[in-house]
Amino acid sequence: MAEKLKVISLGGLNEIGKNITVLEYGNDMIVVDCGLGFPEDDMYGIDLVIPDFSYLVQNQNKIRGIFLTHGHEDHIGSLPYLLHQLNAPVHATRLTLGLCKLKLEEHGLLEQAQLFTHEAGETVKAGCFKVEFIHVNHSIADAVSFAIRTPVGLVVMTGDFKIDPTPLEGGMIDLGRFGELGKEGVLAMFGESTNVERQGYTTSERVVAASFDRLFKDCDQRIIVTTFASNAHRLQSILTTAHKYGRKVAVTGRSMENILQVSTELGYLQVPPNTLVDLNAIKSLPKEKVVVVSTGSQGENMSALYRMAFTGHKQVEIQAGDRIIISASAIPGNEKSVSRIIDELYRKGAEVVYGTLSGLHVSGHACQEELKIMHGLLKPKFFVPIHGEQRHLKQHAKLAQEMGMEPKNIVISDVGRIIEITPRSIKLGGTVPAGKVLVDGMGVGDVGSVVMRDRKHLAEDGMIVVVANLSVQDRSVLSGPDIITRGFVYVKESENLMEELRIVAAQALDHCLSHGITEWSTIKATIKGDLSGYLYKKTKRNPMILPVITEL
Repeated sequence: MAEKLKVISLGGLNEIGKNITVLEYGNDMIVVDCGLGFPEDDMYGIDLVIPDFSYLVQNQNKIRGIFLTHGHEDHIGSLPYLLHQLNAPVHATRLTLGLCKLKLEEHGLLEQAQLFTHEAGETVKAGCFKVEFIHVNHSIADAVSFAIRTPVGLVVMTGDFKIDPTPLEGGMIDLGRFGELGKEGVLAMFGESTNVERQGYTTSERVVAASFDRLFKDCDQRIIVTTFASNAHRLQSILTTAHKYGRKVAVTGRSMENILQVSTELGYLQVPPNTLVDLNAIKSLPKEKVVVVSTGSQGENMSALYRMAFTGHKQVEIQAGDRIIISASAIPGNEKSVSRIIDELYRKGAEVVYGTLSGLHVSGHACQEELKIMHGLLKPKFFVPIHGEQRHLKQHAKLAQEMGMEPKNIVISDVGRIIEITPRSIKLGGTVPAGKVLVDGMGVGDVGSVVMRDRKHLAEDGMIVVVANLSVQDRSVLSGPDIITRGFVYVKESENLMEELRIVAAQALDHCLSHGITEWSTIKATIKGDLSGYLYKKTKRNPMILPVITEL
């Protein structure tokens, strides 16, 4: 019986971000993208969310290569965490690999990493797979789609793309090549679904460049621009426009500094002469001669713009009259954080320019008509929507049906689910280990569901600690029980409640000791149960209760 091609998404389905897809045939596997996700509101203390790599680690001797479509965090961010566990060749375009090198250097992995640079148009052999790089437009330079020749047929993974006839750099998406592949015969297309709910076409990046020109012209105030750090095209527009109007540009924010360094070194950014200055130099320049480019377009707490707004930035403080340009749209879930910063900027007397109507941001993702063009060019036999939440995947499946595809040839999968493809069929198979691994500081995966539940409990209800000391000789109470609270109530205002809790804890302890109960776990459980019941009756609250009993 002939082998089936297995395609498994370990992330990027029913979620935004954390994109990673595995193609497996016989003893060969390749990995497309290796992204991370950002923590949700209830993931207290978590820095990053990465895919569960256990399936790849189990099969590391089969992995013939890791292929990256472009340099955004949701496509390359978890690469260092994967390469900590296994070593495999990494294939990407120049800018994508340049950004990966910075990450791998931070993690001490650059020396042993196997990194290979490719241009659009090249094909790489990886086991039984042949992977062709195809140039596409996106909100970062050097983005590609992959045409993957497999033993069962041709598979196209679009990656993130849009159709921009007038891009600032790199030329238009190679629609001709997609048309040729369509004529050759595409077995399966895996298409991004991020903007499938939007009608029409995505606007060209040149619109943003024109908006910058309008806002820089005749402005006699200091200008501060915040945008996605990875958007080198946007950075180029800012630098070019600043130079045109005789302004110096200073950059703040680590990710912005990194992208500036890598893009300039690799020739993706052309910095006009005498335009870039050190951030410390702006104090000696007239305000109408200054542009500050900053991170923080998503309202992140530690970002440069946040620190400027809330007077925590060492070099830049927002002043009345500053023109703040927010050249980004809020990612779903970040709206409140962005609004908070905008309000604070207004409070400081700044002029804030933001919102879709201002022409200051265009998406890097294809809208409905562009997705239809891709479907029309490739004419795939089978289709799998990826990169999106359930509503995006369903909407993209519906769009494919409108383009003439039969519902039985469209598969909506889930993280960890195996898609089995033969030249004549596509179906869902079993599952592999998959899910979210939480990164907290230096700890990877050591914060599990129990710890997250406790953090949620503490954040929502606070904590009460009951401290008592018993005699080691006769188990009599030497001191306590004392009540300590954190995040529950302000003790001075609730002295009566604290005294009542102390009495309940003392009664529970006396009951255990008078009945000869000596098991620590039983004593603690009794105190916890009695306090919990009393508190809920009295306050309708359910704080975490932690009895601490010691023998002296």
